[in-house]
Amino acid sequence: MQNVFVYGTLRAGEINDIGAAAARNDIAAPTLIGAATLRGRLFDFGAYPGFVPDEAGVHVRGDVYEIDDELVAVLDEIEQVYPGVEGLFMPREVIVEVEGTPVMCRYYPVQSDAVTGLPEIRGGDWVAHRRTNGP
Repeated sequence: MQNVFVYGTLRAGEINDIGAAAARNDIAAPTLIGAATLRGRLFDFGAYPGFVPDEAGVHVRGDVYEIDDELVAVLDEIEQVYPGVEGLFMPREVIVEVEGTPVMCRYYPVQSDAVTGLPEIRGGDWVAHRRTNGP
């Protein structure tokens, strides 16, 4: 088991809902640990957001789940992460706080040079942004 911080389409109710992804692949359902934020900048790629870590950025909202190790391959597929290939999303490890407790998590930030010219989601919340601005 490991933890993952999701900030975009993997959040509950979104197009790549992490729970639905697990169910489609007959993998144990992820367990929501709680909400968390990471400092950074969130950008609108149209159908999905991209997160760039930045200590001077806003608090980007997301959710932390405990997941079965088998689900990592499914998440990597969704985020188009392949061994030996430098893609848009880069799996990384980060420590977030959930209700005051530090939790080590996997997450998927994007290459910083990929966001040039894209609109920034200044509120730091993909779900709120999408609901306000359409699909």
